[in-house]
Amino acid sequence: MTNKPEAAMLFAAGFGTRMGALTKDRPKPMIEVSGRPLIDHALDLIDVLRPIRVVANLHYRADQLADHLAGYDVALSREEPRILDTGGGLRAALPLLGTGPVFTLNSDAIWAGPNPLHLLRDQWNPDKMDALLMCIPVSKTLGHAGPGDFTQDNTGRITRGAGLIYGGAQILKTDGLKEIKEDAFSLNVLWDQIQKQKRLFALSYPGRWCDVGRPEGIELAEGLIADV
Repeated sequence: MTNKPEAAMLFAAGFGTRMGALTKDRPKPMIEVSGRPLIDHALDLIDVLRPIRVVANLHYRADQLADHLAGYDVALSREEPRILDTGGGLRAALPLLGTGPVFTLNSDAIWAGPNPLHLLRDQWNPDKMDALLMCIPVSKTLGHAGPGDFTQDNTGRITRGAGLIYGGAQILKTDGLKEIKEDAFSLNVLWDQIQKQKRLFALSYPGRWCDVGRPEGIELAEGLIADV
């Protein structure tokens, strides 16, 4: 097993229910921001890391995404008959991803600043970390409400709390997935296991970040892109 990430998981299976009518006839990753589908913005971040393997999971309106991704070097992990959530989806894709640590990236956010995957790769320390999450200070986020997901101490370790929002990018060791009995489950389950072992860490993103999980996030994200 290598300690250097050699694969990336792109989460693209969700129903996009918070988008309302916009996802009636398309999956959320195909919603356009500044004239391009969300998933293409995510692939821009991943592609500079090639030749790592890239896998996308599909469920809702999977054929549309599969057709779009046919022009890319992306392996597909179809979740059938039911969606598996982030943790179950990652575990189902492991035969395509391999056994080492992986990048994971959500497809419903826009990043303005340095490539978050580059920053994660440069700071990844497998000797002390089982997960390194890219988080954003609440003050640097757009389109996201609430006090945050995590609190960070002076060693870089994080626990549940306020102050930092998880931005949807990370490096993660996947060994602990086999200990979880459920078929469909969130990666929060694995993070909680890792946190108990004091091996859950985060970086604070130095740029701006926009959540595009709701319709109002589209205009905010387009404004962010225009300002870059």
